[in-house]
Amino acid sequence: MSDFTELIDLASERLGGAVLYANDDFFAPKENLLKPSAPVFIEGKYTDRGKWMDGWESRRRRTPGFDWCIIRLGLPGVIRGVICDTSFFRGNYPEQCSLEACAIEGLPDVERLLSDEVSWTEILPVSQLQGDSQNPFPIQADRRFTHLRFKIYPDGGVARLRVYGEVVPDWAALARRGEIDLAAAENGALVIGCSDMFFGHLHNLIMPGRAADMSDGWETKRRRGPGYDWAVIKLATRGVIRRIEVDTSHFKGNYPDTCSLEACDPGTEVGGVEALLSYPWKEILPRTKLQAHTRHFYEEEIEEVGAVTHVRFNIYPDGGVSRLRLYGTIKGVES
Repeated sequence: MSDFTELIDLASERLGGAVLYANDDFFAPKENLLKPSAPVFIEGKYTDRGKWMDGWESRRRRTPGFDWCIIRLGLPGVIRGVICDTSFFRGNYPEQCSLEACAIEGLPDVERLLSDEVSWTEILPVSQLQGDSQNPFPIQADRRFTHLRFKIYPDGGVARLRVYGEVVPDWAALARRGEIDLAAAENGALVIGCSDMFFGHLHNLIMPGRAADMSDGWETKRRRGPGYDWAVIKLATRGVIRRIEVDTSHFKGNYPDTCSLEACDPGTEVGGVEALLSYPWKEILPRTKLQAHTRHFYEEEIEEVGAVTHVRFNIYPDGGVSRLRLYGTIKGVES
């Protein structure tokens, strides 16, 4: 799969993404398009309108044109790639798709988004689709967007739309808060690498809110040799960490025995996590005992290391953590 899939899904339902409007969703509702789960197929399941499908599906078009929907991104940002997933749509997938984007501050209603005052920019020209496939498309658009208009030609069904990119928050507003979660996905942080994520994806570590269950955290496989597991996080911006929360909620027989946190400030762009690991790291939180299914808070234990841009979260020897929060103050952003 393309490298852009390592970024945050800006349209994710769990981040606040929503399909606000669709011109037609006769066979399957528009809301399915952004469901966090992978699509499924249930043999023999029908509704009073036809075969049940896990996606957005419009009726068969008998006039010229196309079908479309409007999506509010969960987090505004720069889009680097999309996946148009047509899983299980074999004889009923669209022949082509395209994507337009716009940037509107606040929470515009559907009426405004449908009006002529909105200026849409094409970021994906009309492109061929394959049925029952992932259909990845890199995007070249170095602008911050908030909403999408997704078009399918001429009609049919799409299981999921994933919109990967870099979060671009309102920095001036964040700076005025005084203290923010420097490791939060919604503020622009990104987990750029880890030793292992066999049971739970690395991005879960910095997602909003409390974890829903054990699958909603970062979890590594059982370690059978020496060593430990780790994850490297690029902070939302350069900042000073004041408070730490390590949440092992839902991890009861598989939480790490201990954890520690290190940080660094390379001062320049680095060429990937391997290069970053060669930089000198400073210990912020010494190796500390953890408990099962617990929110751990650290403030007095934190070592003063100044402003940093990256952290390495170490767990010993392995296991699962629901969330990591690194609260601190921004350095270098004017309010």
